[in-house]
Amino acid sequence: MDAPLTRNFCIIAHVDHGKTTLSDRLLQNTHTVSDRMLHEQHLDSMDLEKERGITIKSHPVTMIYPAKDGRTYKLNLMDTPGHVDFSYEVSRCLAACEGAVLLVDASQGVEAQTVANAHLAFAQKLKVIPVINKIDLPSANLELCMSQLEDILTIPAGEAILASGKSGIGIVEILEAIVTRVPPPRWTDYPQVRALVFDSIYDSYRGVIAYARMFSGSLRAGDVMMLMTTGQKSEIKEVGVFTPKMEKRDILQQGDVGYIVSNIKNTDEIKTGDTITLAAKPARVMLPGYKEVRPMVFCGLYPIESSDYEKLKAALGRLRLNDSAFVYQQESSVALGFGFRCGFLGLLHMEIIQERIRREHDVEIISTYPSVVYKVVKHGGETVEVDNPVNLPDPGVIEQILEPTLRASIHIPNDSMGDMLALVMEKRGTVEHTHTLDATRVMMSCVLPLNEILVDFNDRLKGVTHGYGSMDYELGDYFVSDLVKMEILVNGEPVDAFASIIHRNKAEARGRELCKRLSEIIPPQMFKIALQAAIGGKIIARESVRALRKDVTAKCYGGDISRKRKLLEKQKEGKQKMKLIGKVSIPPDTFIKVLRNN
Repeated sequence: MDAPLTRNFCIIAHVDHGKTTLSDRLLQNTHTVSDRMLHEQHLDSMDLEKERGITIKSHPVTMIYPAKDGRTYKLNLMDTPGHVDFSYEVSRCLAACEGAVLLVDASQGVEAQTVANAHLAFAQKLKVIPVINKIDLPSANLELCMSQLEDILTIPAGEAILASGKSGIGIVEILEAIVTRVPPPRWTDYPQVRALVFDSIYDSYRGVIAYARMFSGSLRAGDVMMLMTTGQKSEIKEVGVFTPKMEKRDILQQGDVGYIVSNIKNTDEIKTGDTITLAAKPARVMLPGYKEVRPMVFCGLYPIESSDYEKLKAALGRLRLNDSAFVYQQESSVALGFGFRCGFLGLLHMEIIQERIRREHDVEIISTYPSVVYKVVKHGGETVEVDNPVNLPDPGVIEQILEPTLRASIHIPNDSMGDMLALVMEKRGTVEHTHTLDATRVMMSCVLPLNEILVDFNDRLKGVTHGYGSMDYELGDYFVSDLVKMEILVNGEPVDAFASIIHRNKAEARGRELCKRLSEIIPPQMFKIALQAAIGGKIIARESVRALRKDVTAKCYGGDISRKRKLLEKQKEGKQKMKLIGKVSIPPDTFIKVLRNN
């Protein structure tokens, strides 16, 4: 099918506004998938996606649609994630499209991620088609949604299509709008072959499979392709499209979205955002790729069984292939052995990666407490970046420590304003200004330290707003902060797995909590063990692991009490000697319990 009759578009929205359900109806209406084969969340192929009811990876699919103007069009759809941690996945899809269907929940209105995704689409100069979804809900408020489209997103309300992905209302109108409003593929007149790699997967039998959007020229099996960033050449073995399963084709032409199987076997050799061209007639100018994304959250991942180290290394390599926002490097810990320091976009991203390692690659892992990247300015002006508390320089050489912040837009109901302000203050944040969205909702613009929102902020946000709050954020500037390195000492020896960088005002409470938890988990030893939280040389919290007392007087039946006292004194002397020379053995499951609880 010619490029003028091809339309490339994606569906973007806030979390749970009905993107995947709408894509199911589009597949059904265009008869891409038969009613017998169609199931809910059809494009969500991962078990994790089905369980959590969220989209994690974008899913391309090619549909054939006979329009009302009598012509048959090829529609290439990409269903995208909605969660803020996967916004990078959305930006990759937008780069491969000319249009975007923007969904707004009729009962919720414009939410934080709706605004963020709409701005991403405007920045890519895409044609945005607004769709008000779930209009069949009793709580639908169409007037509010229309006014928010104009006031918040500056999109004319007259362009909006009323629809319901669940009951199939407005599906034909959406398909007709895609055909008439979304422009045909761009940059098709470039003389050489250019295709953008927007994703890739690893197949045990066929090696690396690249997902590509063809912008100009064509590719077929037998051609020798070249990756423009590295200059690496490889013969193409197979090309095809997604229907939504992989389906082999003879040729991929300009405007097509499909997959390319080549001789590339190593996951490190192909990068997302690279441009594929023909080795015989290479293109001179690469397609605009993606800005390099920087991870915001770091933690250590270690195999519970040390023999699984190589297995974990291979698993991380394959996950890195189709998730360029995820990074890792080797590290070792005295307590946990050999493992990897991994970087993620957020806490949900970290949780999903860990779960995929356990399920898809069958490796049981333990993760250390999450940390962020701090900038440490030494005396003399040298600045170093620290993503692991163990690597923090000695306090004597540190002039100041800067921590990263977030600029957050938080949408909340009016009656939650007081609780939300208290939560922001508790997390050392500041509210820059508030903006009234409508009669019931307010948008707060806040600056928050990234370290403070790592673990429980999203849960607390949902709690104080009774589930109605939503948040979008982007990385802000670095600010000087009174941060310290807190270590946990077991019998006077620091344990690197429990080290953390924390604000001085919160160190004591955190130290007490960790020492108490450890005292309950570490089994009794032969002598009493001191558990201490320390900042430099100052002890700020202490608990004890009780001694395991053997009943040495068990065989003393009656007789003088001095016999028993003599045995007990002898036992006491022996324990004092052990204390001087003994080392505490902490079982591996102690680390697992404490770190998993965190």
